[in-house]
Amino acid sequence: MKRRTLLAGVGTATAGSVAGCTSRLFGGSPDGVVLDPQEDQLADSEDLAYPAYGQPLPSFELPAPLANETFDSDALDRTALVTGVFTFCPVECSILLRQWVMVQRRVAEAGLTDDVYFLPITFDPERDDAAALRENAETIGVDRDAGNWRYLRPETPARAKTVVEDRLGIGFERTTESDRLPGYDFTHLVVTLLVNPDGVVERAYRGERVDPERVAADVERVVAAFADQ
Repeated sequence: MKRRTLLAGVGTATAGSVAGCTSRLFGGSPDGVVLDPQEDQLADSEDLAYPAYGQPLPSFELPAPLANETFDSDALDRTALVTGVFTFCPVECSILLRQWVMVQRRVAEAGLTDDVYFLPITFDPERDDAAALRENAETIGVDRDAGNWRYLRPETPARAKTVVEDRLGIGFERTTESDRLPGYDFTHLVVTLLVNPDGVVERAYRGERVDPERVAADVERVVAAFADQ
């Protein structure tokens, strides 16, 4: 099942519900996925705010400032991890991205560096400029030389809202009522999407403390399945 076929009709109620149906309606896995249904998913895919098991990754096109390019999700040709973060986050985003770094290392050890993208999308473009993203990569230990980690930065806060919250369903809200950061902070959902090369979500891991071993194993299974096609 190819990506653009899956995306046809996204945004209509009928297409959205059919794309998200899993065991509740069909008694098995939907088309276009490699992994079995996610046992720890909180609800059926169509009932979640974000795209989950068996659903297409919504389209977006965003600058990747450290790579001097624009990333187009419709052109995705690798297995990918996708999330929404802000690098000034003192707790959960830092924890999550450090777990991602561990996955990046395990992917490298398995010889799959060129088969996987890591795509954190900032929803704080006012502070997360190229310098801040570069500093974050150095702080958490990203292997930028591997060429598979892309920080994506919407051009404006409004664009961040459109892509991260409205399209990806990763809700966030800016607040000045926080003791964690000077100026402003965010309350936000923490979720990592594992997407296959056809743009179909295989896993939606909730929370910042993802299990790197589990995620890496899931990534390897998806990569291997598409390598055989």
